[in-house]
Amino acid sequence: MDDPVSAPLRERLSAWISAQQLTPGMRLPGERQLAALLGVSRSSLREAIQQLINSGVLISKRGGGTWLCQPPEPWSEQRIVEPMRQLLAADPDYRWDILEARHAIEASTAWHAALRATEADKEKLRYAFDALLRLNDCGDPDLAAQADLRFHLAIAEASHNLVLLQTMRGFFDLLQSSVLHSRQRMYTQPVIFNRLNEQHQAMFDAVMAGDAAAARQAAMDHLGFVHTTMKTLHEDEARQARITRLPGETAATRKENT
Repeated sequence: MDDPVSAPLRERLSAWISAQQLTPGMRLPGERQLAALLGVSRSSLREAIQQLINSGVLISKRGGGTWLCQPPEPWSEQRIVEPMRQLLAADPDYRWDILEARHAIEASTAWHAALRATEADKEKLRYAFDALLRLNDCGDPDLAAQADLRFHLAIAEASHNLVLLQTMRGFFDLLQSSVLHSRQRMYTQPVIFNRLNEQHQAMFDAVMAGDAAAARQAAMDHLGFVHTTMKTLHEDEARQARITRLPGETAATRKENT
């Protein structure tokens, strides 16, 4: 919710930017100078600037001042996911809604990829799948998780649907830290690791064979498994965190409770 004091100042700052005919990529005056021009305190100005940064109008560069943002491309993932980013910041549990949405989106990208993939798309998908298999055995869960994301994006690119592709990219950007963390844990557990390999193989085979129905089902099975597993891992971590907060509990007692 906008602060009743800083909101009008934000509007005054926006009006000043327009009046000065500043364009994207241009730098605003320094904080002291701008506060004097607007006749406000520096602390109030900082609040207004932060609001415009949060709304994507301005960007702050460390040691380099405040600049007007370049507008995103019409179908950029930034434009698509920014409202969701704000919801996620307000409610971390919103990520589970995003993961549920991925079920439908990736089922669609897999379906269309199976029908539309060109030879070039298939070559790129084969390369992504080979890299996934290779990095699965490298002993680095972080690299394996990133290869996993690239494999999914290769399927989305082969769908030749710009909206689906940009939405997928936006989702991965939005959830990158939590997805990578959870998948790192999944890749260290052999039973889960083997299931992921089987599911990726099924998705790859179906798209390469042009079997749209099988590709869609494989994607739905995979995303359902990932969603359930990530939620279980998250709940386990939350439970362990609660245990460690109990007063007077020793490490030995915590071990007995796990």
